[in-house]
Amino acid sequence: MATTTSAAPPAIGVFERYLSIWVALCIVVGIGLGFAMPGLFAVIAEAEVANVNLVVAVLIWLMIVPMLLKIDFGALGSVRRHWKGVGVTLFINWAVKPFSMALLGAIFIGWLFAPLLPAGEGPSYIAGLILLAAAPCTAMVFVWSNLCDGDPNFTLSQVALNDLIMVVAFAPLVALLLGVAAITVPWDTLLISVALYIVAPVIAAQMLRRAVLASGGQPALDQLLSRLGPVSMIALLATLVLLFGFQGKAIIAQPLVIALLAVPILIQVYFNAGLAYWLSRRFGVAWCVAAPSALIGASNFFELAVAAAISLFGITSGAALATVVGVLVEVPVMLSVVAIVKRSRGWYERGAAA
Repeated sequence: MATTTSAAPPAIGVFERYLSIWVALCIVVGIGLGFAMPGLFAVIAEAEVANVNLVVAVLIWLMIVPMLLKIDFGALGSVRRHWKGVGVTLFINWAVKPFSMALLGAIFIGWLFAPLLPAGEGPSYIAGLILLAAAPCTAMVFVWSNLCDGDPNFTLSQVALNDLIMVVAFAPLVALLLGVAAITVPWDTLLISVALYIVAPVIAAQMLRRAVLASGGQPALDQLLSRLGPVSMIALLATLVLLFGFQGKAIIAQPLVIALLAVPILIQVYFNAGLAYWLSRRFGVAWCVAAPSALIGASNFFELAVAAAISLFGITSGAALATVVGVLVEVPVMLSVVAIVKRSRGWYERGAAA
């Protein structure tokens, strides 16, 4: 049994308190700007390397560097005591999520919604959903973990472990679920994403952390983190505006298809997050580990999924559209999961302590 005690969390500011309202506004603004200034969004969309958009990469840096500043590499060894949390997350990511998505895709897209979808596109949509679920999230996990006061050292170690497994397991897992002999993995996207979203910002954040601690100690670091907090949230909302600006025309042109594809994605996210959270509670995992474990188990590495769908089926395919729908629902849905795990902390800790 593992328990944890922690100081009372800081008061939630006005910006964070009404985050759901800002998210809704960003969705509307993003779609509106996508129609009002298509040329600008086209230029931004073309600024990419190996299907990794550089503007979005900068915004993700602004989001995750403040979280990475909190990580003390000297404390990473303490993650070993959270081995149950690591096990739960790995089980959800690699033994449950891809297979549950394949089942949900077959039920909803291949059967229930089949009469409402374009003829012959069902298998392609299902393939996109499988690609989306087969790759665990990387960079954005730091954002979700920070929002729910999760253990940053556990989050970093779990992301690193998932990245290592993904290099080996992504291709055979997708090949198994899609029923094909070989999968062309977009290795350039995978490796560049890991380097750009994990390795480089971790190094930069640790260099900055050491410099600040050397010059002003912990008070200076705390002051820097308080100043960077709003920057991180603004970058999150700006990313949302860009994503919906990129896909505004697809949303307006195919609203029914977008809505139907979102159904299995939503069910899958809440199912896997809930399962990870419940298993963590049953095993007595500390809440500061269980919360990010649920979020890591539910979110997806959408950059890799989109790139794989385009390389396998083409940019105009149903598979590519399905992965894009995953991008669109990722941020709002994960914010709702953050809210759920935070509000249920008392219930969780009563059960874990039993």
